[in-house]
Amino acid sequence: MDNYFEGKFVAVTGGAHGIGAQIVKDFTRAGAHVAVIDILPEPSYSDIYPSVYFQGDIASQDDLETFVVILEAEFGHVDVLVNNAPPLFKGIDEASYEEFVQAQLVGVAAPFYLSKLLKDRMPQGSSIINISSSRDRQSQAQTETYTAAKGGIAALTHAMAVSLGPKIRVNSISPGWIETGGNVYVGPDAYQQPCGRVGRPEDISQMVMFLASDKAGFITGENICIDGGMTRLMIYHNDYGWSLDKE
Repeated sequence: MDNYFEGKFVAVTGGAHGIGAQIVKDFTRAGAHVAVIDILPEPSYSDIYPSVYFQGDIASQDDLETFVVILEAEFGHVDVLVNNAPPLFKGIDEASYEEFVQAQLVGVAAPFYLSKLLKDRMPQGSSIINISSSRDRQSQAQTETYTAAKGGIAALTHAMAVSLGPKIRVNSISPGWIETGGNVYVGPDAYQQPCGRVGRPEDISQMVMFLASDKAGFITGENICIDGGMTRLMIYHNDYGWSLDKE
């Protein structure tokens, strides 16, 4: 998609590292002007830098409103919004009430409010992509703050698609295991995914760009799971040498 997004304006939450940083790089390489809001200080993107970087907390209503003021001043409008910032990951035994609420602020309320603030600043044919997780449909123990937020944004996606269409298409992506630290996994860690490997940030970023493009013009309200097939693999006691021990 070289230069496919030439002259387009893209906003990304949580763009300082991991999947978000890959999304920033790929849109920038494709010619887009990219604005980032992240709670972390601006990182080095090697030879790729966003057009606008705002260090802010998306759990803060004031910071979201400030970011939109910056977007309006710098861009005028937004063609693509990517709600990517991850919520807190804690379980029911350790998470406090305040931490659970904080996770929902980051994972659900912020994407809702930022979309609300930007919807009248997004032209016909624009796109919102929400990053959910394969945990929106399956769980490990002690993951409640994160899992609830990711399930919430998946449901928010189809609600907003109905409310904002046909002007704005809204879709979500549910990544599985995506390695963001550069590690290479082999053996069971790799082949437990039917694709035979752990995911990479570009596996998600390329789908983000496809959903944002005119090539996906008839796709809205969808959640696309990109997990190497892991959520489709049925596991039973003694399958693949795996056994369940509840002791």
